[in-house]
Amino acid sequence: MNLSHRIRHLTGSSSDGWEVFYRARRMIDAGHAITELTIGEHDTRTDPSILAVMEASARAGHTGYAMVPGIDLLRDTVAARIQLRTGVPTTRDNVIITPGGQAGLFAAHTAVCDPGDTGLYLDPYYATYPGTIRGAGAVAKRIETRAEDAFQPRASDIDAAAHGAVSLLINTPSNPTGVVYSPETLSAIADVCQHRDLWLISDEVYDTQVWEGEHLSPRALPNMVERTLVVGSMSKSHAMTGSRCGWIVAPESVIEHLITLATHTTYGVPGFIQDAANFALSAGQSLEDKIAEPFRRRRALAVEVLAAQQTVSLIPAQGAMYLMLDIRATGLSGESFANALLDTHAIAVMPGESFGAAAAGHIRVAMTIADEKFVASLQKLCDFASQLAESR
Repeated sequence: MNLSHRIRHLTGSSSDGWEVFYRARRMIDAGHAITELTIGEHDTRTDPSILAVMEASARAGHTGYAMVPGIDLLRDTVAARIQLRTGVPTTRDNVIITPGGQAGLFAAHTAVCDPGDTGLYLDPYYATYPGTIRGAGAVAKRIETRAEDAFQPRASDIDAAAHGAVSLLINTPSNPTGVVYSPETLSAIADVCQHRDLWLISDEVYDTQVWEGEHLSPRALPNMVERTLVVGSMSKSHAMTGSRCGWIVAPESVIEHLITLATHTTYGVPGFIQDAANFALSAGQSLEDKIAEPFRRRRALAVEVLAAQQTVSLIPAQGAMYLMLDIRATGLSGESFANALLDTHAIAVMPGESFGAAAAGHIRVAMTIADEKFVASLQKLCDFASQLAESR
């Protein structure tokens, strides 16, 4: 007996590039003191006020089956939030609540891709993207962006890859690059989507973490509302990663079918989690700013550290909780550098190659430890890179 081809080939024919991360975790389990700058997990946990609402809701009995599309109150709150931020009329009928953004990405691709269809995604990419597309039964096709463009995608590259494709997945602000797509970039993407008749799946889970410029949802661009599915989440905006609560905003006809899909797969999100999410969103900008502030502060500290040396270059860190650093001056690949840094200084970072070929020769640093320790670790990283470059 064999498992399905789909489940056996989610990660394709090659490694997923996360060996450095797993090695660092094994070292920690063995008792070694490792500074982790790897995954996007907040160093401050969910705000106590959110947890208090979650507990009160659970104790009040909201622990049974919740409505599969999401409770109306939360759907209304998400719709109002999206309408306020984009100016696009949005109601609960445009919203389905999902078990986190990752489930939303899978559901969105399942909604628009038939088995064998081609789904496009941009490289560098969040690690699950190609596997998510394959999991939906589609063929994952990457479009490489360039470091010299600060990883802003070129419309000509998307257009060249789009023949026969049905969807395009984008992420702004971007994990792993920290880049916020410019209005010009998004307008060009929208033009290609309309010309090639593509569904656009827009991962906007970092929309509260913008350090330079402004976040623009492509759903707000002319003629895009009927072909755009926006994926959002409480994970990054409110430090609720383990609560698994997200959403998809899409045309009503898409949401109707996504509700059917959820009925046959996830069967919704626990009601006490939704009540807590509704409270968190209703708390307004001040709470979101509180969650984002450590990363804004550390990003400014990182800019100072990096400006004091000449070896490591920073891809413009315009948003999200990461830095994408160019370490090609060392002569090492991102993976080799990350392994050497771990062995020499017990600092764990993610190789750029973990996020696609376009990020080769780069590393991703998560800004997820206390300020003083973060600055010291980044300084060690830069000094180590300089030593390697000088010894070439």
